[in-house]
Amino acid sequence: MTRIAICAPGKRLEREHADAALDLAAREFPGVELAFHPQCFARHGHFAGDDATRLAALLECANDPAAGAVWFAHGGYGSNRIAAQAVATMGAAARDKAFLGYSDTGYLLAALYKGGIGKPAHGPMVADVRREGGDAAVRRALDWFTGIGEGLEESLDDRPAAAFNLTTLAMLCGTELMPDLTGHVVMVEEVSEHLYAVDRLFFHVTQHLHGIAGLRLGRISDVPENDRPFGTSPEDIARFWCERASIPYLGFADIGHDGANRIVPFGLARAARRA
Repeated sequence: MTRIAICAPGKRLEREHADAALDLAAREFPGVELAFHPQCFARHGHFAGDDATRLAALLECANDPAAGAVWFAHGGYGSNRIAAQAVATMGAAARDKAFLGYSDTGYLLAALYKGGIGKPAHGPMVADVRREGGDAAVRRALDWFTGIGEGLEESLDDRPAAAFNLTTLAMLCGTELMPDLTGHVVMVEEVSEHLYAVDRLFFHVTQHLHGIAGLRLGRISDVPENDRPFGTSPEDIARFWCERASIPYLGFADIGHDGANRIVPFGLARAARRA
């Protein structure tokens, strides 16, 4: 039996979404136990519990010797508030675990990767079950946890990789959580940002990515309508700032805030261990 510990480092998870994931796992993955920490359903303003509650739950999941992996239940702002303390307090049991999430949980994935803790990967979360194609997203995650690599981003090769939400990466740059991405293929995606904001984010992040092997562009989705057209496509924005920073632009990546989001292990995909 593969035990997957689940916590919510930022926003709370609705019980109906937990139930939907449990039902899918029971039908299709009888060898998997989804262990939801009660903290997933806590509420403290925006957050799934206050900082101390979220930190304690994350550490319980990461340090649980019976769990082979930690799956983040939801994104939503908050994981950066506990990431540094979390990685400083994780014990030996955390060092062989897979950690899976994306969006705001990218702060934790970055901190884990920088600290050499576990096998962090950008990929579907439990709450994605609510999206169109959500069952496929949850199935992709559970496949990966149980050793099937069919849900991996297809462009992965013999170079190390990392993937982030663009805003999350911009906020990571220059902080104690930012790992060294020299020689990596870096993939980025974004949701619900005006294109002028995407352009501004690329201006910032490309200043901090010198030495990477190249950049791939995931989906820039749900772009709000501005009072005037920006006049440049997301790919043109990426190409422009990559050229300015002498970063190879490598094309598209199949990642984004949607049910089709593929899995990108941090580092070398062939070395990434699952639960």
